[in-house]
Amino acid sequence: MLKYVDYNIVFQEIPGETTLAVNISNCPNYCIDCHSPELREDIGVILDETELNKLYKRYGGLITCICFMGGDSSPDRVEELAIYVEKLSGGGIKTAWYSGNNMFPESCTPKSFNYIKLGEYIRERGGLNSPSTNQRMYQIEQGEFKDITHLFLKKLR
Repeated sequence: MLKYVDYNIVFQEIPGETTLAVNISNCPNYCIDCHSPELREDIGVILDETELNKLYKRYGGLITCICFMGGDSSPDRVEELAIYVEKLSGGGIKTAWYSGNNMFPESCTPKSFNYIKLGEYIRERGGLNSPSTNQRMYQIEQGEFKDITHLFLKKLR
């Protein structure tokens, strides 16, 4: 069972998308210097189809993407909810998943998502906007991973 703590409309998590980022609790990764250590706890509201319907009704006209921020404790459920968003929106809302895992789960299908971020946070390597990051952002095209991490790097002038 997935639970979420909060959500925000964000503009930088997924390039070119206005994204409803849903912060999922019960994170099993325990990354050192995690930016949201409160998400390690099993807290919040159950994230299910009923709850997604509420969020969609409230924000569906304002967003182009829903991003599941976490959910590594139940990857199959994250995938089920991503598929549900696709059906709920008639394909009008893209889906993304920010995972702290270094590998995409074998039990899931990449084409269930439009975007996937993989990789634990390592302070010395930085986040997606760092040239030395270990994290990778992928756009999924026909079930294939296309690395778009470079889109997060700030242009130096």
